[in-house]
Amino acid sequence: MKFVIEHLENELYDWCLIEYEHISSIVGKENLIFTNIANKKDADKLKKLGYVHENKICETDFENICVLSQYAEKTISSLDNKKFEYFVFGGILGDNPAKKRTETIINDLKDTEKMFDERNLGKAQMPTDVAVYAAKQMLNGKKLSDFKFVDKLEIEIDEDESVELDFRYIIDNNKPIISEKLVEYIKNHEGF
Repeated sequence: MKFVIEHLENELYDWCLIEYEHISSIVGKENLIFTNIANKKDADKLKKLGYVHENKICETDFENICVLSQYAEKTISSLDNKKFEYFVFGGILGDNPAKKRTETIINDLKDTEKMFDERNLGKAQMPTDVAVYAAKQMLNGKKLSDFKFVDKLEIEIDEDESVELDFRYIIDNNKPIISEKLVEYIKNHEGF
């Protein structure tokens, strides 16, 4: 099983690279593929984390594709482990409310008449690294109801200031699934 990140941002922002590093540590470099990476500098950075394709997923020869979307009717399960080879996530910093940018992946696949299906991880929007973590766990047998979620995560900057992230996070062993490097980035950068 391969995890594919279709990069949908205009550039490879620092926060994005940090999230992608976290994904690589979750699934392993050998199981991670980045698509839609046209910039050579970005490709060079991402080659350290996984395989890199310049083209979009719809332009590859990949088959047995599952696109993860919070708007899909069916929830991913361990049965999908045998049905699909590629699990595709939109590499985006989501907006609240969501702009449904993952739909561009779905529409591009429909235009090519490539066979694919869609699954959800529940109806709430998750950061890409958290979505990959959840999908991997569910493909290995966990159910959505097995997770403990929070729908807002507060990152304390100092005694008087914090940043609230309005996305769904998984709490595992009383800690949120979030890159420590990203937490440090948020603490040190205004206007994240």
